[in-house]
Amino acid sequence: MRPGVEGHPSRPLDPGGGHSHLSAVPVSRSISADRDLFASPDAPEPAPGTRPLADRLRPRTLAEVVGQDHLLGPDGAITRMLAHGSLASLILWGPPGVGKTTIARLLAREAGLHFTQLSAVFSGVADLKRAFEEAARRRQIGQGTLLFVDEIHRFNRAQQDGFLPVVETGTVVLIGATTENPSFALIGALLSRCQVLVLRRLDDAALELLLARAEADAGRALPLTAEARAAMRAMADGDGRYVLNMAEQVFALPPETATLDAQALTDLLARRAALYDKSRDEHYNLISALHKSLRGSDADAALYWLARMLAGGEDPRYIARRLVRFAAEDVGLADPAALGHALAAWEAYERLGSPEGELAIAQAVVYLGTAPKSNALYVGLGEAMAAAKATGSLMPPKHILNAPTRLMRDLGYGSGYAYDHGTEEAFSGQDYFPEGMERQQFYRPSERGFEREVAKRLGYWAKLRQEREGGSTR
Repeated sequence: MRPGVEGHPSRPLDPGGGHSHLSAVPVSRSISADRDLFASPDAPEPAPGTRPLADRLRPRTLAEVVGQDHLLGPDGAITRMLAHGSLASLILWGPPGVGKTTIARLLAREAGLHFTQLSAVFSGVADLKRAFEEAARRRQIGQGTLLFVDEIHRFNRAQQDGFLPVVETGTVVLIGATTENPSFALIGALLSRCQVLVLRRLDDAALELLLARAEADAGRALPLTAEARAAMRAMADGDGRYVLNMAEQVFALPPETATLDAQALTDLLARRAALYDKSRDEHYNLISALHKSLRGSDADAALYWLARMLAGGEDPRYIARRLVRFAAEDVGLADPAALGHALAAWEAYERLGSPEGELAIAQAVVYLGTAPKSNALYVGLGEAMAAAKATGSLMPPKHILNAPTRLMRDLGYGSGYAYDHGTEEAFSGQDYFPEGMERQQFYRPSERGFEREVAKRLGYWAKLRQEREGGSTR
């Protein structure tokens, strides 16, 4: 779960690792390696000047990692784990550029484990098998292995199953990195053997610290106004790697370049699209934020989330469908016009397209956000559905059944039916529930908006029904 995502708290981390002794490896500082599996053992380190800025500034200790104090601070989960001398297999879940790979490398160093790295994008079964075999050989000579798997969510179910025995026996300490919700992206058996730790997007203070480190590395300040500097942090969208890449582009400008303002910086750098994947978590996170802002009658927040979704490339038709759902589910008869407004906005978008049609959707958002709210229809339908399942196939009462044949008339179909329009006040008060089923009230209107009037009508009819049935509730 991304931070704050509803319904998926991270698995709690206890000092002992939270799992069986087989899934946690004792920390040993006697042996350490951090060679990439795909790197040549004799490959020389690249010259400092040829390495990207983000790589040159990669933290050398866990204390240098920014923005993850909830994991690496004095009371952080990882800090506690290392202090107790064991390192459990972990799933590091968070957005891009927040330090997942760096933390994995540093954990191997801190725990004295050989570091092996695989990418689920480029690796297959053969790579996994080789990594497991090498880890087993190291274990025989007393050397542990930390296996880091980037984008672990890209492995299929069968490949994820392959991790289970080596994690269970402690052959490897698995550190998986993912930007996707582990609840949906990883199999339950693997999740039960790992602890899920959530990494946060970098806030403004963390990004500013990275910019200060970049300036110290370059030996000069970035030629940016305060507004441009703030714009650069905003453009990074919580991604530390991205902010350093942008800083590197600015440092590459000729020394005589004038100080850049926010517009000049935007013109220089291709503005980054907001982190948004229409098929993944952010899609559901943002539509949930829009829906709940509307339910909370906060039209301004709802407009913001609408704008975020449109800026991220969301299909406005999807948003329009959700607004129609909201009108029925959360406004209901408190404002009967709400459903019509939502449908009209959808139709207007279909006729106008983008960007003009998006204004109609925005109008519906504001209307729904400011409308009186009631979920009485939603609750009533749910209760009626539950009652329908519980009562099975009870027949309607015979007096409200049509009798097109003589046999049906002889059986009593239609007998005793009172035509409501032919009764006083056009209300007969007859019972329309199945025989053997007590009358129930599923729809209970609120005292908000138009439902206040509906409640008065229902109360009046209930009174007439009691009078015409001699005080009975049927």
